Amino acid sequence: MPPTQGGPVPRTAMDDDLLEAARAVMRISLQAADQIGGVSVVQLRALTVLDREGTANLASLAEGMGVTVSTTSRLVDRLVAAGLVDRRTATHTRREIALSLTARGRSTLRRYDELRLVGLHACLDNLAADTREQAVAGLRAFGDAAARAVREDDGTEVPGDATSSTG
Repeated sequence: MPPTQGGPVPRTAMDDDLLEAARAVMRISLQAADQIGGVSVVQLRALTVLDREGTANLASLAEGMGVTVSTTSRLVDRLVAAGLVDRRTATHTRREIALSLTARGRSTLRRYDELRLVGLHACLDNLAADTREQAVAGLRAFGDAAARAVREDDGTEVPGDATSSTG
């Protein structure tokens, strides 16, 4: 549970389990980033957002990453210099830039995903088959709920959600 104005709420056993799972996933991501080398986790996050968006302006990349535009601007400078991101003047307005992944950026992101999958599969392989299926089903449900929460937070409709006008 999140802290309240009166101070932190005591953690439950579920909280401890959630934190341990978050730490495990973060450890796998950090190890994958270390194996790639030369690209920080924050840079990999930016590549992930750009991969999802296709083409983005500075503000939408910053929003997707949950950081300020000034922080994103410096990050983009480094990504462009590394040949991972292409920066051009937007076609619809000369006052805006359009950011997209280069072939090298896509390749780096694919390698990162492959390395993370190796780590995740190694964890799953330590589970009995029936437990593995339950774990994957739980992760799928958790991912769906997280995506729904993000979409609801930014006001976009959630495909297939019974609360949306299209579901």
